[in-house]
Formats: sequence, structure tokens, C-alpha cells
Amino acid sequence: MADLKQLARRIFLETLAAIDIPAAMQRKVLGEGPLLDCMGTTVDLRAFDRMHVIAIGKAAHGMLQGLVSVLPSESVFDGVVAAPTPPAKPLPGVQYFVAGHPLPNSDSWKAAEVILALLKNCDARTVVFFLLSGGGSALVELPLEPNETLEDVQQLYRALVTCGAPIGEIGTVRRHVSAVKGGRLAVAAGPATKITLAVSDVPVGQESALASGPTLPDPTTTADVARIIAEYDLQQKFPAALQRWISGGKMPETPKDNDPAFANAHFSLLLAMDDLFHPAHHAAEAKGCVTCCDNTTDDWPVEKAVDYLLGQLETFRAANRGRRVALIADGEVSSRVTGEGIGGRNSAFVLACVEKIAGRRVAVLSAGTDGIDGNSQAAGAVADGETLARARVAGLDPVDALRRSDAFTFFAALDDVVATGPTGNNLRDLRILIAEP
Repeated sequence: MADLKQLARRIFLETLAAIDIPAAMQRKVLGEGPLLDCMGTTVDLRAFDRMHVIAIGKAAHGMLQGLVSVLPSESVFDGVVAAPTPPAKPLPGVQYFVAGHPLPNSDSWKAAEVILALLKNCDARTVVFFLLSGGGSALVELPLEPNETLEDVQQLYRALVTCGAPIGEIGTVRRHVSAVKGGRLAVAAGPATKITLAVSDVPVGQESALASGPTLPDPTTTADVARIIAEYDLQQKFPAALQRWISGGKMPETPKDNDPAFANAHFSLLLAMDDLFHPAHHAAEAKGCVTCCDNTTDDWPVEKAVDYLLGQLETFRAANRGRRVALIADGEVSSRVTGEGIGGRNSAFVLACVEKIAGRRVAVLSAGTDGIDGNSQAAGAVADGETLARARVAGLDPVDALRRSDAFTFFAALDDVVATGPTGNNLRDLRILIAEP
């Protein structure tokens, strides 16, 4: 069964290689002299006196590299990049911030201040390219409540990411308490032409959740925030300054689609779910697997997603008797943090599968395309039907590790972590389930 684990690893790595961001930019954003076709929106660069580029997210460097490759060689612009890693080759006129994820850091705060200052002077003869990708929520942050400190913001983020709420509900709260989320960067850019190109790590139709939607109208409301705070008992976990601000009724509503800031704003997905599914599907079939894709479990709790996907895998295997089958799933699952261990939602998903697949000719891999899983050094993990027996020999208990939120430590001891290092991408999480006859 070790072969099944290696097969799952190869499918994952080949999929990563296929979602190259600069190449996608060159395929989908077409330049002909000063005319730029941004996926259906034509921009005549001659109509503008100034160009700003704001790149936010784990894929920020690759997206900027791709944009520069399609702009006319004589183009002059300034801008800001907020990413978790420094640039390999800084560009002149661009300010770079090595910002924090999953918790904002001082560079996250500084990046937000610099972006808002840059956008303040925009006018009708300014074009702003926003390059957004996953992780942007933490990488650029500034609170609306003026008395909050960076430590307060970090406390808020800890409370949100450990409460067990789906990422959509976490984003709803973030958008309402931030000066740079929920459409507020579009408002800050005023009458400028705003072109947003995105590498999405959120479900189709929920693009306002990507990087907490800094350039899109926010469909959620303050009433939604109140419900989420009550449902997950968050009020007392928030910093005192934020508690007072919310309790005092000072939280304003986020910009909605009738705001004039969105009249000259355009949003396009550079890479999304299908761009991840297609190469994963192709890689699995090229290795002899009858393959299907399923994103039903996006945003589900880990336990529910595990039961559903393993059930689907068995149904698919029964329908293809005598054949090796692969089930490909993407998106994020929610995993409540219940201990002080090391890991994230991907390794937690695989850990929750270990007892259920014991003794079966099945392998399960779950990993983030950004190369990072929670607070660990890995992208995720892989397991098969022999993992439980190997764990017991090593004195490891999967139930105890899951309870302590220590999935990375469990799989590291078995040499079953999936480690890529930061990939410079963040399309979605990918789960690969393989079964043999």
C-alpha cells in the first residue's frame, strides 16, 4: 500500500506544477500595445496618467510577475506587495512587506496603511490593478476601531480561527471590523478604474470571501456578525477594545453593491476550482485511475467530510470493479482547534481517516496548494490502510493526536507528512483518495 501513498503524492505534486500563475496570466490577460484585455474587460492604458498595482496574498509575487509580463515594456507603475515571503527580485517603485499568516504581523499593519495612503490620491485618470490570492486576510490588516493594537488584532484572529466556524463566517466577522476588507479598498480608490484579478481559494459564487473581499461589495451584514458571535460564543474571546466597540453599536455596515465605488470596478478569476480539478483529474487518470471530482464537502466539518468522501470512494470503487479508482476533492474543511499541538485542517482530515481505512487498500492525501497547513511546516499528510498498525507499533494514538490538534507530530513520526515548502500559490486545498480492488 506504500505504492498508493506514493501515487497520491505524485498526483499532488504534478497538480502543483500545472497551476503556474505567471503562465496563467499570460494565457488569460492579453496585451496588444497599450490595450490590455483583462479577461473580457478592455483597458486602454493611454487613458490613464497613473498606474498602481496592489498585490495581496500568498500568490502575490507570482501574480505581479505575470502582470508585468503582459504589460507594455515601457509601463511605469508603483505599488505595494504584501506576501508571506520576500521577493526573489524586487521591482523598482514597489514597496514590499513580509506580512504575517495566519496571524497579522507589524508588516500586515504597515502594508494596510501604505495601501490606503496610495489609494487616497486616486482620481479618474488612475488605474489600479488589485492582484488577490488566498491568505490576504491576515497579510493586510488594519482595524476600524482606532483604539485596537496589533496584539488586539492577533487576539481576534486567534479567536476566529480556533472557534470551529466555517471560513465564510470567519470572513464575515473580519470584513466588518477591518478598514481594508469588505469592499473598503475599492471605496478608498474612489473614482479610479479598478481591475481585480484573483487566484481563488474560496467556493465558486463566494468570491467576496477571497482575502475578505477588499474590492467587492459585501453581501453579509452586521446582523450576520451578531449571529456568528453568539453561535460560537466569541464575544468574551475578543479583545476588550473590540468588545466595547461592538457593544456600543459603533460597527458600521460594509459597502454594498449600490456604492458608487463599484461602478468602475471589474473582477475576474485568473485561477479557480476548475483550474485545480482539471490537472489533478488528468494526473490521476494518466496513472491508471478511474477518476471523479467532488467538491460537495467544501466548508464542511472534518468528521462529516471524512465520512462522506470515504463513502463516495467506496461507491465509486463498487461501480468500477476490478479497477483502481481515485476521488479528487477540493476546498477547505473546518477543524476546531482543541489542543496545543501542531497541525492544520489538512493533516487533521487525514488523521480522522486513519482508523476508518485501517486494513483497506486505500490511501488518503490532503494538502494545501500553498504548501502550508495550519501552524505546521507541512502542506498536509498522507495515510493508507497500514498507517494505524504502524502508529500502534510506534506508540502513537490517532484519537489522542486528533484531540490534541497534533496531527503534524503524528504523521511526522511516521514520515507521512507532505512537505513542499511555501509554493507561492494558494488555489485551494486538495484531497486525493485512492482505492484498489
